[in-house]
Amino acid sequence: MKEVYSLKEAKLKIEHFCAYQERCHEEVVSKLWSMKLNQNEIDEIIVHLIEQNFLNESRFACSFARGKHRMKHWGKIRIVNELKMRNINQTQINLALKEIEPEEYIATFEDLAERNWNSITETNTLKKRKKFCDYMLRRGFESNLIYDKVKELENSGQ
Repeated sequence: MKEVYSLKEAKLKIEHFCAYQERCHEEVVSKLWSMKLNQNEIDEIIVHLIEQNFLNESRFACSFARGKHRMKHWGKIRIVNELKMRNINQTQINLALKEIEPEEYIATFEDLAERNWNSITETNTLKKRKKFCDYMLRRGFESNLIYDKVKELENSGQ
């Protein structure tokens, strides 16, 4: 990456950066700092990106939630935490969570739970339960769903 960018060059480069995939404000600002721009230039570019619809925090949050749920099979808790780490406000987080259909969410949870449970070779029931619960919690699913599912799986003798 070259050292010094003119405002016009920086705008073009950052437009391409935003067009390639949805970005949050924090990512864009960080990229602009790495391009050695000053605060006034960064502010001007951010305003330009928002006006030209290259940068849209709600669109980012919705896309992020859908993608992480469908591709990485993350639960709502993990998605919320990741969005908070990116300084997305609660209103937009709530909007993003509505992107995940309840039926799809439960289907993903059930599928992931069954696959994980069947893949754990642990013979000690308590250790198997702990490995299963830890995995599902790391994925960001709600504990009540996990504990109900673990009881169901233990009772069905899988």
